[in-house]
Amino acid sequence: MQALKDKIVREGIVLNENVLKVDSFLNHRVDPELMAGIGKAFAERFVDSSVDLVLTLESSGIAPALMAALELKVPLIFARKQLSLTMKEDLHVEPVYSFTKQVQSQVAVSRKFLSEGQDVLIIDDFLAHGEAAFGMARIVEAAGSRVAGIGIVIEKAFQNGHAKLAEAGYRVESLARVASLADHRVTFAE
Repeated sequence: MQALKDKIVREGIVLNENVLKVDSFLNHRVDPELMAGIGKAFAERFVDSSVDLVLTLESSGIAPALMAALELKVPLIFARKQLSLTMKEDLHVEPVYSFTKQVQSQVAVSRKFLSEGQDVLIIDDFLAHGEAAFGMARIVEAAGSRVAGIGIVIEKAFQNGHAKLAEAGYRVESLARVASLADHRVTFAE
């Protein structure tokens, strides 16, 4: 998606060879027009898939996932990283390690909102090693549902997440594939 790549080049900040900061448009301040385009791009890529529901992980995945759900005309649910007083029982829970935060969280989705027999599209902001995507896929499968695909806004193609997910049999569609962050520059993969 060219508009996303252009935004990454203009506003993304390469912190080191593994970390790209995109808080000016994706995961702190959100560019609504870009998110609308991202939603359309995911809908186009998964138009041939049956999708009953979009699932993401709070909080950075919510904006692109909401736009994808809107385009697909299906509900969105997001896995919670912290449980509240109102969310204590009847949950699907999986451990997920965050590469950026260097911490493991127990993420949860209420069984009320994710039930058996649904086709679920997983959307996430970044793909590095695949931990978040695998955690969400385990939640979907534990519910007795099917992963219709995994949509990634920005993939770090120089890390192994895509290969691991594809090897596990998941369809992965990334809108921007970063080949390298060397020399404080973003280089894209084809």
